[in-house]
Amino acid sequence: MKCPICKKEVKFGDPYMPFCSERCRLIDLGNWASEKYVISTPVDPEAEILREQEQGQEQEGEA
Repeated sequence: MKCPICKKEVKFGDPYMPFCSERCRLIDLGNWASEKYVISTPVDPEAEILREQEQGQEQEGEA
């Protein structure tokens, strides 16, 4: 298996598996925290309309 960050070989049972080191593990965590990675989901049209309406109401309250 290869480390998803630096592509070095990682053996099964290594302490940082699937990463090769703490450094690569933290880089991956930072990527998730900065939203570089996202899990896509299908857009629900009804939920999107409700979200837009809520955002519009919040903006009206700020003005």
